Amino acid sequence: MAEAGKEAGKGVTAGKLASSMQKRLTRAQEKVLQKLGKADETRDSAFEEGVANFNKQMVEGARLQKDLRTYLTAVKMMHEASKRLQDCLAEMYEPDWFGKEEVDSIAEDTDMLWIDFHQKLVDASLISMDSYMAQFPDIKNRIAKRDRKLVDFDSARHHVASIQKGKKKDEVKIAKAEEELGRAQKVFDEINADLQEELPTLWNSRVGFYVTTFQSIGGVTEKFHKEMGKLSLNLNDVMGKLEDQRNIKQDTKTKTPAKSEAATNHSAESDSTPKSPPKPEAAAASGAESNAVTNGASESGDLPPGVVYKVKALHDYAATDGDELEMKSGDVVLVLAFDSPDEQDEGWLMGVLESHWLANHNLSARGVFPENFTQRC
Repeated sequence: MAEAGKEAGKGVTAGKLASSMQKRLTRAQEKVLQKLGKADETRDSAFEEGVANFNKQMVEGARLQKDLRTYLTAVKMMHEASKRLQDCLAEMYEPDWFGKEEVDSIAEDTDMLWIDFHQKLVDASLISMDSYMAQFPDIKNRIAKRDRKLVDFDSARHHVASIQKGKKKDEVKIAKAEEELGRAQKVFDEINADLQEELPTLWNSRVGFYVTTFQSIGGVTEKFHKEMGKLSLNLNDVMGKLEDQRNIKQDTKTKTPAKSEAATNHSAESDSTPKSPPKPEAAAASGAESNAVTNGASESGDLPPGVVYKVKALHDYAATDGDELEMKSGDVVLVLAFDSPDEQDEGWLMGVLESHWLANHNLSARGVFPENFTQRC
């Protein structure tokens, strides 16, 4: 029984293969006759125009899909290049430079922005692009099948006509040929009707698809560049302030020695005539008088205890180290004495903002600042 089943299966397979080969042979013969003009061919100009539009649409879609993938690859490469550039800046940026934390934060935000940009492009365009292109292979196969069934229909039609024109009419053969013609026409009509409806609809859908795709890309890209522009502006500001701090320090180092030299020359001129040292009593009296004046000022409320005098900031000064005092032009600073004269650098004073003293009544938020940025009140 098993052997009989296998033989039967082989017979069915062989039968199908023979039938398929016969159909191919018949179609090939029919196409040759049509090309030679010995057999008429069923033509549908409207359908042929629809097929031409379909082929054009499929080629354009494939090109757009390819270029979109290339664009996304370029975005990933730009992201990698941007990340390497930001990493390079972070490695070169010394910890004590102005805006170190802000520079690191900008680098992180830039990296995340690139990642988000690429993902949104994929979501907004590539996924829908792939779905759009997925419909073409099936329709292309159905068009090819329609062409084959049209050849079968024409072949069956010509077969019926040739039998009917024969000298000896065999009604059985005629009936069988007409039956085959009916089956061929039915199969062709079903496929043809579906494609006649789908091809124009697919052709018209391209406009809406292109609009949606490029609007999505444009919107995502616009938002990305707007956010990236903000980060670039922030980085530019940090770089500008870093440059300002460098210039300020250079100016301070340049101006302070000149001032110190002038003061030294003035001191030398003043001391050019030797004077005898004051008597101890006089020195003591002078010291007592000085203390009395300073305590009197403190008790009167003009200056807080420990404050030597006041100065007013003429320019903004951004602190670059933890021990420096940040000032804005117009700020009033209470100048304090250093605990030890050795701690004071030439051209630098120590003080606390008067606004801090008025708000907190303490002198804890003190810091050093360049004297040539201020003038005495």
